[in-house]
Amino acid sequence: MEYFVKKESIVRKIWGRSDTILFIFAGASAEFALNKAVDWLYYTGKLPSDPIGRLFSTVHYARAIVFAPMEEAYGAIEQIYEIHSALEEKRGYKIPDWAYRDVLYMLIYYSISAYELLNEKLSREEKEEAYDVFFRVGDGMGLKDLPNDYNSWLVSRQLHLKNDLEFSNYTKDLFKQYRKHLGVVRYKALIEAQKLVAPEIVKDRLDFGQLPWLKPAIPLYKFSRKMKIDWILRNLLLPSTYKKQIDSLDMVD
Repeated sequence: MEYFVKKESIVRKIWGRSDTILFIFAGASAEFALNKAVDWLYYTGKLPSDPIGRLFSTVHYARAIVFAPMEEAYGAIEQIYEIHSALEEKRGYKIPDWAYRDVLYMLIYYSISAYELLNEKLSREEKEEAYDVFFRVGDGMGLKDLPNDYNSWLVSRQLHLKNDLEFSNYTKDLFKQYRKHLGVVRYKALIEAQKLVAPEIVKDRLDFGQLPWLKPAIPLYKFSRKMKIDWILRNLLLPSTYKKQIDSLDMVD
């Protein structure tokens, strides 16, 4: 059986561990709050009303692509396209192409950033492989002007960061919702996690300032994996009511 992502792919390793996924979405939650197209998720109300639920919904679709046979993966991609098309029809105009690319670019960037933080540096070939997977996702959705390779994407990514991010009332409110749904302690942990994986331009526009106090704990956390006590970090980042969903994210050793 042919899979959308080969079983030996680095992308399966990245998306097969709950801790890596949590850091991916920690970073993306920071960057997306700055995105000029964030009003689209405010139109539905889904993100501000349930940011954690939105995380698991997004993971569901990502998993349906990364770990599924080819036909099922393209079915999931088509479903994502249909959901957005219905939203566009309801609102009366299309989501900008650059906004679609921005979200795709976040998945690429934070997949690499989160994995390298918690594991080891990826080779250029592995980064190319990660880019290729998400390029095929974007291509399957009919996105235009996608870079042909990883090097070209690096250039495009910087242009998108420069042009598409701004601190707005939506940014302020989204972080308010993160705090509301996570509580003070977990919210502070989220900010520290965001500092570890987000690019400098994101941290600057959010005025994060201070060095992340979580950074010295990363080597200790890597050791905790070997001791099978890494659940501590996961419980720190998300409420225990989500324990089953978090545990279900682990698909590789």
